[in-house]
Amino acid sequence: MAQQHLDPTDPRSGHVGPAPTGEALAGYLRTQATEFLRALRLHRETGAGAHGSEGSAEAARALRRSARRVSASLHTFQSLLDPDWCEAMRPELAWVSGTLAMEHAYTARLERLLTALHRLSGSTAFPAPTSAGVGAAAPPSKAGAPAQERGNLTVGAAKAGALLDRQLTLARTRAHSTALQALGSSRFHAIADKVAVLASEVPLARSATGTDLRPLATAAEDRLRDAVTTLPLVTAGSPYNAAALIHGLSPDTVPHPQDAPWHQVRLLLRLHRYAREAVSGPKGNAVVDLRLLSAGQALNRHRDASEAAAAAAQAARTPRIAPATAYALGVLHADQRHEVEAARFAFQQAWQKETVGAS
Repeated sequence: MAQQHLDPTDPRSGHVGPAPTGEALAGYLRTQATEFLRALRLHRETGAGAHGSEGSAEAARALRRSARRVSASLHTFQSLLDPDWCEAMRPELAWVSGTLAMEHAYTARLERLLTALHRLSGSTAFPAPTSAGVGAAAPPSKAGAPAQERGNLTVGAAKAGALLDRQLTLARTRAHSTALQALGSSRFHAIADKVAVLASEVPLARSATGTDLRPLATAAEDRLRDAVTTLPLVTAGSPYNAAALIHGLSPDTVPHPQDAPWHQVRLLLRLHRYAREAVSGPKGNAVVDLRLLSAGQALNRHRDASEAAAAAAQAARTPRIAPATAYALGVLHADQRHEVEAARFAFQQAWQKETVGAS
């Protein structure tokens, strides 16, 4: 899909002023490397207990942010950097970011699922999960089918919540231990050493100092727009697309096949955003595109709901659970698939506004 190159004075270019070159990229990478080292120092100062302090959690988030930005820049602007160095650094930075993200992901997933159970069960005092997986629940109503279904959900919701709490808390604890081990490993220390060098010395190619960054940044935007054209945006034109839920009820344990292209667009949107930041230069004078932010937030919601639905489905496959518990988990799975469709609708609305603004 051919795209017109953005004019340097166009706010959508993310840059105002002289053409940014490899020197601007070097400044951006040095800034992100410095942020990485600052976050690492903060993490070491705050320490980490069994579940980590709030300060160490924020430091881990800052480490992820800077690692993602450096890795994305190496992807988008690789032709302006030493290729061997890029190929060696990118997977290592992805490892750091992915390892540190898991604990937060499990925490957020559990909170999302328990909140949804509370909403779906309609109970005013949703019982807190216990280690035994037993909570007080009202008996099923016999006033009619809808009331009976609500009662069945309430009966199973507490045990479903307890089951999810056990599974995801265990996963979160393991992710926390894995992250601590990673941060103390020789592999991570080698990455930190390379980032420390990057904070003062960026391995630019010889031609980088006179090369305009904007065509490469525009190419990242083109890849994003091409990927969006493959999405079923017409189908996503309804906030709750029941037809798309048919495949969501499949017993297949692999990730939902419809979600993959949306996840890919989310990654490309992130690359586009970070490319805009790099083009803006070290002073960070990029124009904030609220429509782009809205589209990114919708895709984040899509990812979270998709993964939450998968967690509910996985919990429902636990052997020997009670029928009421399985029923509650099935309703929860369907609810999160509806949230997936709502997020797709939100993205479609944000993207249409972005497209109109770009025309």
